[in-house]
Amino acid sequence: MSLQNITTTAIAGLPVCAIAPEAASTAVCEAAAKHEAADIHLANAFVVSLAHQDERYHDLLAQSAAIFPDGKPLTWASRIKRGSNLSQVRGPSLFENVISEGRATGLRHFFLGNTPETLALLTAELEHRYPGMIVAGVHSPPFRALSETELAAQDELIRQTRPDIVWVGLGTPKQDAEARRVAEELGLVAIAIGAAFDFIAGTKKEAPEILSKLGLEWVFRFASEPRRLWRRYLIGNLVFSWAVLKPRAKRVAA
Repeated sequence: MSLQNITTTAIAGLPVCAIAPEAASTAVCEAAAKHEAADIHLANAFVVSLAHQDERYHDLLAQSAAIFPDGKPLTWASRIKRGSNLSQVRGPSLFENVISEGRATGLRHFFLGNTPETLALLTAELEHRYPGMIVAGVHSPPFRALSETELAAQDELIRQTRPDIVWVGLGTPKQDAEARRVAEELGLVAIAIGAAFDFIAGTKKEAPEILSKLGLEWVFRFASEPRRLWRRYLIGNLVFSWAVLKPRAKRVAA
């Protein structure tokens, strides 16, 4: 199944893909093998809440190649709509599934974001779990806006490594904008992958599987980093609920 042919369900005005996790991984691998230019995003309640409040971010996501429902609350929201029932496509699972499946066709992966230490741990762990997978390159950019010169140098580094997929782990919403830019500038599949780098590298703990199945993964993450994440989850979840029940009207230019 190609990315263009995936059926979508509107969640707070965003076209979220209605696809099984295994099919999502295959669609990504096929797009990469065909050297398509595609920005792919993983949406959870926080992403939807930000998009509800920021029209430019909303439009960026709405015009992307694909939005996968990373958060369990999106699957619940889909059931409010008659005939809709999204399946959760967790970012870390999609990441590992594409890495594993891509070995059959020799897909080359580039990891963009986080710290050099985390990228080294990530690479070593993935190569241990998935023998034969190809890491084309990694890059840890500064934690600030890059100059045009720095972006050009980063793009040239990516080009030289000849990746098929660029995985972008720069934090939301920065990683979504960068995934779009990389896809457009370099003509590659670029995926905004969130905290998957940290989870697989072991620098942050994932929630127990039972909490993920119950849709309570956010509780575990909030308890792990309350100072950093309290606004995201306490306020963000309220905005998400409002966005689902009452999507904001599209602003019309005069």
